[in-house]
Amino acid sequence: MKFNNPHSLKEIAGLLSCKYFGDPEFKITGMNEIHMVEAGDLTFVDHPKYYDKALSSKATTILINKEIACPDGKTLIFSKSPFDDYMRLVKKFRPFTPSSQMISETASVGEGTIIQPGTFIGKNVSIGKNCLIHANVSIYDHTIIGDNVIIHSGTVIGADAFYFQKREKETVKFESCGKAVIKDNVEIGANCTIDKGVSGETIIDEYTKFDNHVQIGHDTYIGKRCLFASAVLVAGVTHIEDDVILWGQVAINKDLRVGKGAVLLGTSAIDKSIEGNKVYFGAPAVEAREKWKELVMIRRLPEMYEKLNRLTKDAEKAK
Repeated sequence: MKFNNPHSLKEIAGLLSCKYFGDPEFKITGMNEIHMVEAGDLTFVDHPKYYDKALSSKATTILINKEIACPDGKTLIFSKSPFDDYMRLVKKFRPFTPSSQMISETASVGEGTIIQPGTFIGKNVSIGKNCLIHANVSIYDHTIIGDNVIIHSGTVIGADAFYFQKREKETVKFESCGKAVIKDNVEIGANCTIDKGVSGETIIDEYTKFDNHVQIGHDTYIGKRCLFASAVLVAGVTHIEDDVILWGQVAINKDLRVGKGAVLLGTSAIDKSIEGNKVYFGAPAVEAREKWKELVMIRRLPEMYEKLNRLTKDAEKAK
């Protein structure tokens, strides 16, 4: 998430009542969780296991729960609870405010776009030209939709990420401050759900088409000209390249990459990244030809067992 205007290190630390290390006037231009950071961002870390990852990331301000040496080119804010203080900043700079009307006055709707009755369009939403938004679609705050987009009934764009921190006596919500971005010429079926980024963007790129009941997790990128059939599930922080086809009920685990032109046949699932321009099947999925050979062998197992059993008995009789 980028701030509307840069804020100084001293100002951000002051909001949290925390000590800091670095130039008080050092500019912080945004905030992101570790998967999405870039120069100018503030991120947080609260476990020694991830200190090195945070300190060596592109983020230039680190909210951390230990006073340690500051790497060159970075600044530090020392916090007893970096997670909680990061959430305080999210609520400060991207607060939730209730809506009082179905289409916000702050929303921008392009020429030629049709919005059917019952659709909710939140604050600071941008919708391009010649779109068709069917009845009872919900488009959450800060969503960006391009030109010539079709969204069918019951779909939800920009819901919060499924992102929580487990604690001893509670499960704490990681407040989402990112966006969902739907680019030009995309079609999204009925009852789909596309979650916003935790702090960055979930992106559906140009000419991609979804069937009904597709779920896309936070901070995921879906490339151009992809085709997703019904009931496809894609977890968060996944990168799907251009021209990928996912047939019905395919499931993609988090933090994976699916190569350009890959095809996953129906009911397949993957738990590791896969190469492009191949056809996959199974759970976990392998190349379809290999999987079909495996299935043929499995079907022959009873026959092979009976044959082996007979040979064993004949050998015993021959003794």
